[in-house]
Amino acid sequence: MRQAIQNLEESRIREVANAGMGRSDVLAFWFGESDEVTPDFIRQAAIDSLKRGETFYAHNLGLPELREAVAGYMSTLHGKVAAERIAITSGGVNALMLAMQALIDAGDEVVALTPVWPNLTAQPLILGAKLRCVPLRPVPRGPDRGAWSLDLDALLAAITPTTKLLILNAPNNPTGWTLTRAEQQAIVEHCRRTGTWILADEVYERLYYAGDTANGSAPSFLDVTTPEDRLVVVHSFSKSFLMTGWRLGWLVMPPTMTHHMGKLIEFNTSCASVFTQRAGVVALERTAEVTPRVVAHLKTCRDTLVPLLQAVPGVQVAPARGGMYAFFGLEGHGDSLLTAKRLVTEAGLGLAPGNAFAPEAQGWLRWCFASKDLQRLEQGVDRLKTWLRL
Repeated sequence: MRQAIQNLEESRIREVANAGMGRSDVLAFWFGESDEVTPDFIRQAAIDSLKRGETFYAHNLGLPELREAVAGYMSTLHGKVAAERIAITSGGVNALMLAMQALIDAGDEVVALTPVWPNLTAQPLILGAKLRCVPLRPVPRGPDRGAWSLDLDALLAAITPTTKLLILNAPNNPTGWTLTRAEQQAIVEHCRRTGTWILADEVYERLYYAGDTANGSAPSFLDVTTPEDRLVVVHSFSKSFLMTGWRLGWLVMPPTMTHHMGKLIEFNTSCASVFTQRAGVVALERTAEVTPRVVAHLKTCRDTLVPLLQAVPGVQVAPARGGMYAFFGLEGHGDSLLTAKRLVTEAGLGLAPGNAFAPEAQGWLRWCFASKDLQRLEQGVDRLKTWLRL
């Protein structure tokens, strides 16, 4: 077996979850998904497809009608996005790996902004790339205490003509930090000079609460680039459409790249299942019935949980600008993994350890607040306070 694979760290999130799975008394907030099921009409579209016998292979790049639907959806948010730039994938993580397979060779230099979902930093290592991480930093004091911020000068200094790929996730999992339009423009202009590709994981784009953009979504690199720029954007049906288990996503890329991406999909998964894609078409056609409600509820969840956490002595937290997580520091508990495991076994509270996302997030915990029942969030804080003996 390749040494790079043997060297991969196991998921610390999964390690904590394994300690609590099967226990009915645990309030689980460790994974990044809502506890709401997919809407009936989306599930029905898949059922109808199966009843029609649509159980065969599909086009590598996805059903033409789904690619057109994705292009239309993206165009409403970001101006014209042609279907020739779209590839349908078997989930967001598959989209990320396909993009990296297309863009980097073993030995290439990759820069990633962290803390970040660990898959984003594991994938370039799997491919033999040299990974350099640039950390966000928590704000230690003032009204934004507990938020995380970007040192733009440090990031740009890390991106040189030898940097093949820059990986960014914004809105960010786990911190809730989000790029501004000005920061995106500066990054794009710099990467044009260095010849660096940008891989933008924008799966949380619609889960945005700042209210400072015309379309209500987080700033996107698609708004400050041309179709020919060295940019690949990853999206997913998982978060905004309550479809985590369906494993359906898409890529937006330069049109000259799409044909070659089809070849990569053939040699990875061949295609996404037809019945899953039919569900995706209906989800996009009826976006207005799903996504605005999801976003509004998640904002209510955030605004319920964060003040309760802020009232707990020793907790450092700020409201996330985007995403579905409260990321908080816990004073006196510097080992995140140990703390998360103890919370499961001793308090029945399931959270993700901060050091699963980067070393600089040691001492922090991620709480997914995507809960149908707000009382579960309140009960979780009560359990935390009891465990802390407050």
